[in-house]
Amino acid sequence: MPMRSRWGGPSRDGGRSVPDTPDTPDTADTAARGADEPEVPTQHDAPHPTAAPADLREVADTVADETRAFMTTVTEVAAGTNPDAAIPLLLLAVSDVLAAGARLGAMVDVVPPERFEPDTGPDADLDPLRAALGNVLEGIDDYTEVDDPVLGADVVTSSLSSDLVLMVGALDQGWRHYEAGRVLEALWWWQFSYLSNWGERASAVLRVLQTVLAHVRLDVDDEVAADAEFQALHP
Repeated sequence: MPMRSRWGGPSRDGGRSVPDTPDTPDTADTAARGADEPEVPTQHDAPHPTAAPADLREVADTVADETRAFMTTVTEVAAGTNPDAAIPLLLLAVSDVLAAGARLGAMVDVVPPERFEPDTGPDADLDPLRAALGNVLEGIDDYTEVDDPVLGADVVTSSLSSDLVLMVGALDQGWRHYEAGRVLEALWWWQFSYLSNWGERASAVLRVLQTVLAHVRLDVDDEVAADAEFQALHP
């Protein structure tokens, strides 16, 4: 079964681009839409924000808050300091950022002021984060799913660690635009990437995390279940 990797979305001139995740950063002053994989979170001094309608600004603030919380949680889980809480923490973080993403999906298309995406700086190496998550999630990292339940029944494989890192990268690119004061640019990227990759990956991750948690909490050894049933029937 093929590993899942699907990027695609509208370019600003109305076409579509379906790039692969690049191995090296784009050093041009501006990058075409969807051409770069975002980098790991960094801290910036935020200048005055780009003017945006109040309703869009409120959505951007919400997505930015959830993005920051999600990236912080993933980083803490990857550190492995509390492995027993990894699944519950990721379940909450993915659920929250998906709720924010749903608002983006339900909105009309956000149109940024520029045709080309301003440069957000060099891409960082996300492989260490992916490897660290893979270690924490060893034994439950890989999973299978239907590739596109609308178009067919082809089954593909993916991994929680790769999907979480994809989400971090996509969300962080919007975060860097937001921190630079480019609010509409941030919303465009978050909306585009939600529809083209991270929203779908987050939905798949959420289902796997919920399934794993259900197995942990509900699966009981037959002997233990029989003893519990006997105790209930013979108090």
